[in-house]
Amino acid sequence: MGKLQSILFDLDGTLTDPKEGITRSVEYALNKFEIQVEHPDVLLPYIGPPLYDSFVELQGFPADQALKAVEYYRERYKTIGLYENSVIPGIPKLLEELLDSGYTLYVATSKPTIFAEEILRHYGLDRYFKHVAGSNLDGTRSKKSEVIQYVLEENSLAPQQALMIGDRKHDIIGARACGVDSVGVLFGYGSEEELTGAGADYIAREVADVSGIVRSLGTSAS
Repeated sequence: MGKLQSILFDLDGTLTDPKEGITRSVEYALNKFEIQVEHPDVLLPYIGPPLYDSFVELQGFPADQALKAVEYYRERYKTIGLYENSVIPGIPKLLEELLDSGYTLYVATSKPTIFAEEILRHYGLDRYFKHVAGSNLDGTRSKKSEVIQYVLEENSLAPQQALMIGDRKHDIIGARACGVDSVGVLFGYGSEEELTGAGADYIAREVADVSGIVRSLGTSAS
């Protein structure tokens, strides 16, 4: 890895805990198909991956139903679910430290950009990031590798000077595809087995561990 300058963060499960908003909005969508959910916690696997993919892979929906399910999900999510969220403790302090050390911060999420921007604004996190990139509402650019590549290209970043931080295998696989080193965090929704299995270069058990990993990668960027 070259001298680290750019740090990319996933949003759901990495910067904020979106559990209630996502699981309740998925439940709302499934109820439209007369599918009852025993408990919202069974929907935790929906946190992180692109939503359409989850309706296909986890629910077994054919393409047309999966698209309709995404529409139903957004009906509730864009007005209520967006705000059923909370900043993960220690994240603002971490972001402040990284900025003070001279790193430039970005968000790379599979969530539609318009929702990601609103969440960051609502919770006062937007000021830390130079660029927030997500998927498009029409479902394009939803793969994590596409989002990471978009951030790299739009900001003329060298992959070997960047680091991706996320809580699910999609973050790690996406980073690897773009030639970017990755940190898998265990304070989100992915297990250590999932993250190491996907090829995470580093594992952070707690928010504070991220600072240590970044420090270990060399002197500050300033």
